[in-house]
Amino acid sequence: MPPIPLTGRDLSLADVVAVARDAREVTLADGARERMGASRAVIERLVSEGATVYGVTTGFGDLADVRIDAAQTAELQRNLIRSHAAGVGDPLPGDVVRAMLLLRANTLAIGLSGVRVALGELLCAMLNADVTPVIPSRGSVGASGDLAPLAHLALVLIGEGEASVAGLPMPGRLALAQAGLEPIELEAKEGLALLNGTQLMAGAGALAVHDARTLATSADVIGAMSLEAMLGTAAAYAEPLVAARPHPGQVAVGAHLRAVLRGSEIGESHRSSEHRVQDAYSLRCIPQVHGAVRDALDTLAGVLEVEANAATDNPLVFPSGEVISGGNFHGEPVAMALDYAKIAVAELASISERRTARLVDAHLSGLPAFLAERPGLESGLMIAQYTAAALVNELQTLTHPSSVDTVPTSANQEDHVSMGATSALHLRDVVDRAASVLAIEALCAAQGLDFRAPLRPGEGVAAGHAAVRSVAAHRDADRPPAPEIAAVREVLWSGGLTGDG
Repeated sequence: MPPIPLTGRDLSLADVVAVARDAREVTLADGARERMGASRAVIERLVSEGATVYGVTTGFGDLADVRIDAAQTAELQRNLIRSHAAGVGDPLPGDVVRAMLLLRANTLAIGLSGVRVALGELLCAMLNADVTPVIPSRGSVGASGDLAPLAHLALVLIGEGEASVAGLPMPGRLALAQAGLEPIELEAKEGLALLNGTQLMAGAGALAVHDARTLATSADVIGAMSLEAMLGTAAAYAEPLVAARPHPGQVAVGAHLRAVLRGSEIGESHRSSEHRVQDAYSLRCIPQVHGAVRDALDTLAGVLEVEANAATDNPLVFPSGEVISGGNFHGEPVAMALDYAKIAVAELASISERRTARLVDAHLSGLPAFLAERPGLESGLMIAQYTAAALVNELQTLTHPSSVDTVPTSANQEDHVSMGATSALHLRDVVDRAASVLAIEALCAAQGLDFRAPLRPGEGVAAGHAAVRSVAAHRDADRPPAPEIAAVREVLWSGGLTGDG
């Protein structure tokens, strides 16, 4: 496929996933090069005139009133990168780092950062050559952006720090050399332009929302599998009822459920018999709960689409020659949307665990106790539900909104911060834990459906059941569930539980 041209204006979240995970190549668009050149000319003129410009001829943060001589501008930028590389913790996953490189290049392509085209070209070349900086995961407070993580990224551009090439870690200078690249000598404004921004929270968020949408689609099918296994009624998913409260997510989930349940022999078998008029909320309210999750993820995706194409640097350098200091680096818009999505995905797991609890409870499910062939002698999937419960408890702690907290930095010059990077990292964790909860439900629902044979479930439910059974056979005796939970997770991530057959 041809490289994605970076314009700074039209990068999609699908593009982020393609570059971060599928090694899609990128290049600077011609228009971006022209805008960057014009912006750079403004900076060079101001430096030559001896103008006072924050971060160009002054120090940073609370040191903004310290004047820097024009001859020291390169040293100032180099010192900024080195001093800000203060991250700790396990390294960020490679796909997150690649997303950061991409988003940083794209924001420079807008042409409001005052940097040379060569800086954007080096970021693109690193992506295309699979040179991935090693970035500690902790250290950002989300304003003036993701400073510490971006500093570790920038170290590699100047031939320092650490990076991996095709997964092999090595010093940054060697990584560039192996890819046939040269370190760049930063000039006025360029170190600051690499550090100010929300690329960690936006990059991690873009990948997380992509994954969360896979979970949300799969959760509909898994919920429908549970419904059929417990002889639930699909009446609550009827189009007129769902449309009477037309939240977009609810409408979409209702339509999805009707599609995956189409042609169900199980549903027909008890339609006219004495049966429950209404199911428990975890079954009856799937459109309402799963739909609200979809709406929350759509909100985050919309925020991230804007952020991916936004100038989050400071100061910004305009074609008119103005250089304006502001706060576009503040992560609050992203942080709040990330926190909203954390809560949503946790609810997807919470309602899933409630369905699992019903599946293993013979008093509620109409199925053998704990879905065992010989209850009592065998414990079946009893403890799988414990695992789901433990994960939901963990999710309740991870979903505390990071954006409601602030710890002032830089001698109180930066006296309100977003903590958006924490939100993004926690969202990744939430998505990971929720995937395991849904895998457990899918494993239990498939076992329950086995007990309804020879009656066939709906078309999409049958496809979901087959996907589970492709990696986990019917439990005719006790065996460890852990390997099968892991295998079903992989099926889920592959898209095998979306009900497409």
